[in-house]
Amino acid sequence: MPQYKQFPLPDVGEGLVEAEILTWHVQPGDEVTVNQIIVEIETAKAAVELPCPFSGKVSKLLAEPGQTVDVGVPIIEIDTDPDGTAAPEQPAVNGAAATEERVPNLVGYGAKTGGAKRRARRGAVEAPPVAAPAPAAVAVREPEPVPEPVAAVAVPAGGYVPLAKPPVRKLAKDLGIDLAALAGSGPGGVITRGDVEQAANGAAAPVQAVAVPSGSRERRVPIKGVRKATAQAMVDSAFTAPHVTEFLTIDVTPMMELRARLKDAPEFRGVKLTPLVFAAKAVCLAAKRTPDVNATWDGASNEIVYKDYVHLGIAAATPRGLIVPKIRDADAMSLRELAVALEELTSVAREGKTPPADMVGGTITITNVGVFGVDTGTPIINPGESAILAFGAIRDMPWVVGGQVVPRKVLQLALSFDHRVVDGQQGSQFLADVGALLADPAVAITY
Repeated sequence: MPQYKQFPLPDVGEGLVEAEILTWHVQPGDEVTVNQIIVEIETAKAAVELPCPFSGKVSKLLAEPGQTVDVGVPIIEIDTDPDGTAAPEQPAVNGAAATEERVPNLVGYGAKTGGAKRRARRGAVEAPPVAAPAPAAVAVREPEPVPEPVAAVAVPAGGYVPLAKPPVRKLAKDLGIDLAALAGSGPGGVITRGDVEQAANGAAAPVQAVAVPSGSRERRVPIKGVRKATAQAMVDSAFTAPHVTEFLTIDVTPMMELRARLKDAPEFRGVKLTPLVFAAKAVCLAAKRTPDVNATWDGASNEIVYKDYVHLGIAAATPRGLIVPKIRDADAMSLRELAVALEELTSVAREGKTPPADMVGGTITITNVGVFGVDTGTPIINPGESAILAFGAIRDMPWVVGGQVVPRKVLQLALSFDHRVVDGQQGSQFLADVGALLADPAVAITY
């Protein structure tokens, strides 16, 4: 007798409450084993691959790619006894066990709550949530043909709800067809695959026309995932911490000359030694002399928390948006170790595989706007920190050296700091120290 188990979306850490299904690596009928990667999801912080907690044959996929699912909601059903050799398990006597079931996650256990949500269409408003019954961890039943459910969607303005099954919705999305503009030919007005295909060939009549000025030249993208988390964090920071930004322009020719020499040194061969690595080292050294920039304002306890370590955040632009992974204990690393750590960090970030745990607990951040050819900017402090340094583009510029105007490698720095924690004198001293270290790396031996 088949034994069906449903795998609920786990909490992948840091209190995240939902995730979007990105890609399924299995399909109904596939055999799966314990710890086999079955799905890739995107949380508010990163893309994460989920392993399967048990083995068997995939019975159903309970969530579609592009669907946002709450933690604790089942996303896949697996027949753990496809051959019918195991002894059948007894069903629960009443629904209490299912209702009070705890959901395993990657950081412990939590109550199963919430439901699945779909991405809202243009002009749509989200429908009131409908509580879904919490399924038991193991459902023992005889297989029976179950008609595929019509997917629930958000209710658009005006009240019209297009009815269609998940495969039809996916087809419409792939073909660029707006289901709200179709008349369903199926039972009860359900939109069928044929309706979508006819619309793609220009043969379907719209149910209602909605005038949208310049609609053909606009597109709407749901705010979610990394973009949603970044936006909220920046708003919270900008309207909580009083920002002050200072600027400094420096001649970094000596730093660039040192970089060229080190690239030929045996211990640096095969290591990607970028100017950002020197900036990371300078920030760590300067933070020791001005610890206020590496501190945190704790309003709840009315304290300033000084850190005797530097967890250096590096703002990284990825295909999924801006993230800030951390180099742990960067102040204890040599220049070579920083270069290796920075390369690993950026490679993982570009692939969208940065674990959520690697993006929390930072103490100070560097944002490298110079990689885009930008001279400088006014960066917003990362929440929970007190300072962020913008590292601009290095350009050949005229510079006065010994009374003579000569071409030099010139860089602009911008430091934003929380004026509750860092006074103007302290922020200026820190920025001056970073500038001095980049302008002449030999200054480091005086620290």
